Amino acid sequence: MSTGTMSTGSTRTGTPVVRADNLVKTYPGGVTALNGLALTVEAGTVLGLLGPNGAGKSTTVKILTTLARPDSGTATVAGHDVLRHPGRVRRAIGVVAQKSGADPAATGRENLVLQGRLYGLRGRELNRRVDELLERFVLTDAARRMVKEYSGGMRRRLDVALGLVHRPEVLFLDEPTTGLDPEARTAMWDEITRLAGDEGLTILLTTHYLEEADRLAERIAIVDRGRIVVEGTPDALKGELRGDAVHLELRADGDRAALTAVLAGLAGLHDLAVDGRRVSVRADDGAAAVPVLLAALERAGAAVAAATVARPSLDDVYLRYAGRRFSEAEAEAQADSAGAGTPVQATAGGAR
Repeated sequence: MSTGTMSTGSTRTGTPVVRADNLVKTYPGGVTALNGLALTVEAGTVLGLLGPNGAGKSTTVKILTTLARPDSGTATVAGHDVLRHPGRVRRAIGVVAQKSGADPAATGRENLVLQGRLYGLRGRELNRRVDELLERFVLTDAARRMVKEYSGGMRRRLDVALGLVHRPEVLFLDEPTTGLDPEARTAMWDEITRLAGDEGLTILLTTHYLEEADRLAERIAIVDRGRIVVEGTPDALKGELRGDAVHLELRADGDRAALTAVLAGLAGLHDLAVDGRRVSVRADDGAAAVPVLLAALERAGAAVAAATVARPSLDDVYLRYAGRRFSEAEAEAQADSAGAGTPVQATAGGAR
């Protein structure tokens, strides 16, 4: 894993609350989900695991929440070994998985009450906690409605509330906004930001949304093919990339080898990538580089349809360390999983 010279930029204690070392997990059929993954999450921070579907993010969460066993490697959460003391781990964590764990045939309040009882809450303490969470997640008016009548955003808010009933030390959010409309997604982002800031929770967030990771995570660990390839703060990761990102769209697919040979010799360019009709390169001065690139491509017989210049993004970071665009990795993961079964997802709430 590469970390460069990046610092956290955090005032946290630096105490590791989640630690995984050399995790390996292979599913039936020879599908390798984790291939030596290692990570550390410090107390009171938000770590974002960013990667395409199939990169190993959800498998990592399952192992850390005791819902799956690694083939090899070790992991501790809140000071407890996930294999030797799974019960202690479960009491210390909240889990919001991709698939809702709420009972659709029960009301929102009934779901929260049941969750609280599973963690030993009773009487006034339980009722106060349920009322507090219903108000916090704007579900008070819908508390006595069946969950099956909830909108997608309301269900997701209930899922997070279920994960917080017992006041966990660590909250795992596995793709928390997948399937939500833009408005509901933004509302969920705001709530996650409040949880991290107001309550000082340690949060491990998995996502395949670049913007989500950039907005929510204090530190980002990029996962590719079951390993973490780089980790750091969003600003530090982007800051390591030199210059501007220049993207050119060709009118027709170009000869990759020929175009690479033509452009590789130009001064002031870095990280050249040619993929079909798309040419991407980093330049010390993007605006000045565009006419030089256009002239070189014209000499090579390649017509350019569009050109854009942008500051470094997490997509550029992914390209640098994974060797491909994020969208390319997503497409590859979808192709790989087309004929293979998808492992069962964990349920939301506390790990039970």
